[in-house]
Amino acid sequence: MSVPMSWPQALRATLLAAGLAASCNMAVLAQSKPPETSPMNTLQTQPSSSLRALFAAEWERSLQDSPETASYMGDTRFDDRWTDFNLVAITAREAADREALVRLRAIGRSALSESDKLDYDIFEWQLQHAIERQQFREYLQPIGHQGGVQTADGIAEVMPFGSVADYRKWLARLQALPTLVDQTIALLREGVKHGSVPPRVLMERAATQIAAQVVADPAKSPFYRPFLRFDAAIAVAEREQLLIAAQSVIKSAVVPAYARLQTYFNTEYLPKTRSSTAVSDAPNGRAYYDFLARYYTSTGLSADQVHAIGVKEVARLRVAMEAVKQRTGFTGSLPEFFVHLRTDPKFFHTTPQALLAAYRATAKRIDPELVKVFKVLPRQPYGVRAIPDNIAPDTTTAYYQPGATDGSRAGNYYVNLYKPETRPTWEMVPLTLHEAVPGHHFQFARAQEMADAPMFRKTAYFVAYGEGWALYAEQLGFDMGLYDDPYDHFGQLTYEMWRAVRLVVDTGLHAKGWSRERAIAYFKEHAAKTDQDIVNEIDRYIGTPAQALAYKIGQLKISELRLRAQHALGRGFDLRDFNDAILATGSVPLSTLESHMDAWIARRK
Repeated sequence: MSVPMSWPQALRATLLAAGLAASCNMAVLAQSKPPETSPMNTLQTQPSSSLRALFAAEWERSLQDSPETASYMGDTRFDDRWTDFNLVAITAREAADREALVRLRAIGRSALSESDKLDYDIFEWQLQHAIERQQFREYLQPIGHQGGVQTADGIAEVMPFGSVADYRKWLARLQALPTLVDQTIALLREGVKHGSVPPRVLMERAATQIAAQVVADPAKSPFYRPFLRFDAAIAVAEREQLLIAAQSVIKSAVVPAYARLQTYFNTEYLPKTRSSTAVSDAPNGRAYYDFLARYYTSTGLSADQVHAIGVKEVARLRVAMEAVKQRTGFTGSLPEFFVHLRTDPKFFHTTPQALLAAYRATAKRIDPELVKVFKVLPRQPYGVRAIPDNIAPDTTTAYYQPGATDGSRAGNYYVNLYKPETRPTWEMVPLTLHEAVPGHHFQFARAQEMADAPMFRKTAYFVAYGEGWALYAEQLGFDMGLYDDPYDHFGQLTYEMWRAVRLVVDTGLHAKGWSRERAIAYFKEHAAKTDQDIVNEIDRYIGTPAQALAYKIGQLKISELRLRAQHALGRGFDLRDFNDAILATGSVPLSTLESHMDAWIARRK
């Protein structure tokens, strides 16, 4: 996964309700050069200066409107507050997005430089889609099974806790949490009124997450975790004061707020959620799904076209799986081999600690091989961490959290240690290639290190590019010599099949009338993923429609571009240069990436 699916899902509702403009409003910090004002270029620099001013204003607005986004970006100014989810505030944010688009189009694009035109076009793309998305009123479903106010404690993972002032901000955030909870309840009520409710099968998971926040002992609250360890610079007396304050605010404010949410959720909201799983069953649901498919893939592909691509890829990969199965010496059928891979104890660690150690060892095995496929390595480091226990049961196998834009926090590869007996060793290599290096970590870190790019180019996230790159990165394991073990090779095929199956089951669920049971059965028939992962995956597709389509569509495009470059350049093709060029754009729509790489090929020729 990646931003937002490789990011912790606690911000899902926040980012949606904030208008999703933040990812296009990140253009100010890198634009520090003063505009040239000589008479010959005044006409050119005036639109450029206006563009930079707009980027600056919108970036600042995005941080103020979504303090959680600021925290994730490493900006600590707003660490003491939450997004305002009052309907008036939501309406104001939506209006501000529309106004920003008007201001953008008032800038003379034709007078801009080519690089400014690219910034303009991508900024416009993001704003247009954020505005088009407003009609679907996603804020009426502020709780998902993978995130919402019930997992708000997760933001502590990216907040600094090195000083008393840092802890005071966290305490202020906890004091403000009851308002956030009450606003969430109000949005849930509004959703019921308009018939905008999620599937019950997902909300039953959310009920368990809410219950985990209602604790008798404040020290057992997930919000108390930052107080379990202090920096050595904080005096003992101050630590004691902070501990007393934390237990007090959790007991008097946080837990009662979640108790209110639990009562409303279980007695009123949950019975009114829908029994169906397809988003097309919701009001204006099919139009919403079609929009999401276009948004996430950054293409014009229809659901039927995506479904057909998926069926074709599943058939191709099944043939490849048969061949690798034979290499292992297994004599049974492919379905029997799947059972073997899911159940043989030799493929599993018995403790979370051993599983975490194995993930870290896999990452370190990959690191020295990266020079085989890249000339440019990112400077930003990364770590391997466990997914927090309170969200692990409902979270996918792993995700990546980008580092802070100012370099104050490294990137982190989060791995799921819940039920280690369901986490096979044969998936570790492709998973680590995808989520850590050279997948999401390279993509995010290289983008942040683009010296002359505006900030939104450094931090924007187009899912088809980001997840397409990460899936393509799994295949770079062959170029690095990492799949010499046939079981690891089969793990790679399983992961690629997983993304091909997504094209079929996601469109099947939301556009072709498939049941949840049929989707699970199809997944299980074609991929060796464990039952735990398969059910979590299908529920993810139900809860976040169309997002999963972007992976395979993006990877197919990057693989197509690689083949195109190889044919055009012949012996002059260097895989390291090609991979560096793919990452050089930052995250962009697939059409923009294709134009960039065609120009790169032409220059190389």
